[in-house]
Amino acid sequence: MKILILAIGSRGDVQPYVALGYGLQQMGHEIALCTGELFQEMVTRYGLAYWPMDDEMIRLADSPEARQMIEGGGNPLKAINLVKPMIRRMVADVWQAAQAVRPDLIIYHPKTLGGYHAAEALGVPVILSVVLPMYTPTAEFAVPLTTAKLGGFLNRQSYRLVPLISAPYSKVINEFRQELGLKPRGKVINEVRLPDGRSTPVLYGYSQHVVPRPADWPASTQAAGYWFLPPDDSWQPPADLEAFLQAGPPPVYIGFGSMVGTQPERLADTAVQALRQTGQRGLLAIGWGGLQPGDLPDTVFKLESAPHDWLFDRVTAVIHHGGSGTTAAGLRAGKPSLICPFIGDQPFWGERVYQLGAGPKPIRQKQLTVDKLAAAISEMAGNEAMRARATAVGQALHTEDSIANAARFIEEVVSSWELGAASY
Repeated sequence: MKILILAIGSRGDVQPYVALGYGLQQMGHEIALCTGELFQEMVTRYGLAYWPMDDEMIRLADSPEARQMIEGGGNPLKAINLVKPMIRRMVADVWQAAQAVRPDLIIYHPKTLGGYHAAEALGVPVILSVVLPMYTPTAEFAVPLTTAKLGGFLNRQSYRLVPLISAPYSKVINEFRQELGLKPRGKVINEVRLPDGRSTPVLYGYSQHVVPRPADWPASTQAAGYWFLPPDDSWQPPADLEAFLQAGPPPVYIGFGSMVGTQPERLADTAVQALRQTGQRGLLAIGWGGLQPGDLPDTVFKLESAPHDWLFDRVTAVIHHGGSGTTAAGLRAGKPSLICPFIGDQPFWGERVYQLGAGPKPIRQKQLTVDKLAAAISEMAGNEAMRARATAVGQALHTEDSIANAARFIEEVVSSWELGAASY
């Protein structure tokens, strides 16, 4: 089967789809992945065909304006007007890739905005795919953009908010549809419904060991498990990192990716002081636009980058912002995790880790202090029940065949589509 995968965003958004594509290709499918130029090398390294997608909107996320919005300021209307031409270029790239590949199936992350419409124009089945349970209403929990406990009916109703996310760009999308020869949709496009009223198949890339499958989900929705890339055997740790790890007990990893708002120096100083207060060694990840530490003591190492699957096996605990990918890597390593969320789905994952017993209660970034962080570090280092629970979750994730689960679902979707309708 020829499959086109569309994904855009940060590394945490894109890497799971590279892993999915690689796994499906190992099973005999022909995979092309359309994403930003930042990830071209990763895509081709794993033998997948690469198609470019304009990623200026993602690069904008590291701008001063975006950092101000992370901290709760900035003008959202200005941001919407700024990204509209970027979205136009992005969906044009999606259509170019779709025309060139002529896939039998399109799997798309909704951030790409064009996958649903490209599949309709080509007359091929489509699967919406995300790494959190955001698009399928359930009475068991509210939409994961909030951690509010609303109750059954209101939980389900909260998912009505999801289509509103792309509503400001409906004019751009309908112009795109017109160019494809499709009828325009309303201002609010509900992507979990196909134009003929059938449910859009939804494939989630997270584990049911972390978020159990709700009893009221339809058969058209599946959570396959986390998609991890195989270890990169060619990667070797820098000598100074290897020396630091061997010089003492396992350190605490602290990293917030590029999600550091406008005060990366303050966050770095908070982390260093908390480590000093607890007597723990630390790895401070500076990453892409991340923490900016000053002078560091010998017990804290400034980490440029390292694969999480290699690194997290060598730490005692993981502290991060709550991106789905880092959450998955920390849980799979069997290490207690503290999530200090900024925005979006990050509080949801923080609450899930806490409810699993695999980490302390999350600390919102605006409430993060040296004393609170130090208390959480001490708990992760000394709470044996928490450490045992984290180990158990990690073992469960290692037994999950998430690629095979996804492949079965994909084959069911394509078979059902071929039997159910010849076109949209």
